[in-house]
Amino acid sequence: MNKINTDPQKIQEILDRGTIVEVLPDKKEFANQLKSGRQLRFYIGIDATAPTLHLSHAKNFMLMEKFRQLGHEVIILFGDFTARIGDPTGENKSRPQLSRKDVMANIKQWQKLVKPLMGFNAKTNPPKIMYNHSWLSKLSMEELISLASNFTVQQIIERDMFQKRLKENKPIHLHEFLYPLMQGYDSVAMNVDVEVCGTDQIFNALAGRTLIRKLKNKDKFVVAVTLMENPKTGELMSKSKGTGVFLDTSPKDMYGQIMSQSDEMIEILFVNCTLLTLSEIKKIMTLPNPRDAKAKLALEVVTMFHGESNAKKAAQEFENIFKRGGQPDKIEEYAIKASSINPADLLLEMKLVSSKGEARRLIDGGGMKLNDQKISSWKNNIDIKSGDIIQAGKRKFGKIK
Repeated sequence: MNKINTDPQKIQEILDRGTIVEVLPDKKEFANQLKSGRQLRFYIGIDATAPTLHLSHAKNFMLMEKFRQLGHEVIILFGDFTARIGDPTGENKSRPQLSRKDVMANIKQWQKLVKPLMGFNAKTNPPKIMYNHSWLSKLSMEELISLASNFTVQQIIERDMFQKRLKENKPIHLHEFLYPLMQGYDSVAMNVDVEVCGTDQIFNALAGRTLIRKLKNKDKFVVAVTLMENPKTGELMSKSKGTGVFLDTSPKDMYGQIMSQSDEMIEILFVNCTLLTLSEIKKIMTLPNPRDAKAKLALEVVTMFHGESNAKKAAQEFENIFKRGGQPDKIEEYAIKASSINPADLLLEMKLVSSKGEARRLIDGGGMKLNDQKISSWKNNIDIKSGDIIQAGKRKFGKIK
C-alpha cells in the first residue's frame, strides 16, 4: 500500500492556502482524517461541455495533485454521461444537450490539457481516470426510481438556480431534476471518501453525501473550492462564454491572456494557479507596479504548461509588441487571393477572429489595423497586397501572401 504523508504542517498548508473555501461536514475532522495515515479516495468530476479548459479548472487539478502527493488515491471523473444531461448551474435556461460523440471529443482534448498538472506517469499511485457512462448508462428504471425515492421535490427545488427560474417564470425541465441524482450516484459507484468541487456544485455533492450514507452506510467529505471570481465585478472564467485564460492556447496567447487580467486578479491567480509559497507571493505583491507582478505570474503559469524556454520567448515577444510598440518576430502568413476584400471577411479568412460578428465588433472598436493604420469601417472593401500586416486586437497578427 502507498505510504501516506501525515505531516501536519504540509496538510495545513494545503488546507489554508486559500483554494479551499469550505469543508463539509467539518474541516477539523477532515484534517484529522488526513493525519490519520488512512488512504482516502478523492474524486473530482468534470463535464466535458466544451472543448477547452481555463485556469479556474487548472487549480482544481493542482489541488488534487497535492492530495495525491500525500499518498491518497485520486480519481478524475469525466462526466461523459452527465455532460449530456447538462447541469443547470449558473444558467437561467436549460443547457443544450450534447451528443456522446461531442462529449468524447471534448474529453480527449481535456486529457491533453491537464497532463502537465498531475503525475499521470508516476510509477506509484498515479491519478485514475474514470467515466460515469460506465455505470449511469446501466441504471434500470427500477434502480432510478429507487434512487429518486431518497429525495423530495422540495429538496431539489431549493436549488438557487431553480428558485431564480421560478421567480422569472422560466421553465425547469424534468431531466434537470435528475442531474443532482446522477452526480450523487457517482460517489456511490466509486465508493469515495472525499469529493472536491466548486462552490457552485455543493448542492450536487451533498446529494452524493446523502446517497452514499444511505446506500453504503459511510460518510463523505465535500471539499468546496473557490471559483476565482473577480472580487470587483464577480465575473467568472467561463468555458461556455469564452472568458478567461485558456489552457489550449499557444505560449504567446496564454501569456497575453494573463497580462490582460485585471490587477485585482493577480494575487488570486498566484495563490490558486502557481506552486509558489504564500511568502513568495506576498513578496511579489509588494512590487510597486502591478504590471511587474503580473509579468512574473504569466511567466510562472506559461512555464507550467509550455516549459521555461517557451515561456521566456513569450515574455520577450510580449515586451516587443506592447512595451516597444513593435511586432512579433515571426508572423504567420495567410494566402489571400483577392486584392480587394471586406475587412471583416479578411479577419475571418485569416482566422484572426472566430466569427464575422466578432470581426465587426473588433473593427467598430478600432481594433483592426492594416500596416499600423486603423480600419474604421467594415462596410467598405480595403485594398491589400502581399506583405501587408494585419493586426486584430492587441495580440494577433497575420501577414498576407
